[in-house]
Amino acid sequence: MAKKNDATKTIKIRQVRSEIGTPRKHREVLNSIGLRRIRHTVERADTPAVRGMVAKIPYLVEILEDSP
Repeated sequence: MAKKNDATKTIKIRQVRSEIGTPRKHREVLNSIGLRRIRHTVERADTPAVRGMVAKIPYLVEILEDSP
């Protein structure tokens, strides 16, 4: 069983553009990250899956900071 590490790295992601007019798959990525509106910020674990989702929609989001 894997131990839970309290020092897991996280990233803060902010939506900077509207999802209106974007492809359906890009809107689904926004929803799966948890972003709902412009300037909405969420904090997610810094995993390859999350980084891959952000890489799919770089024109809609920005990474604010990498937290240790």
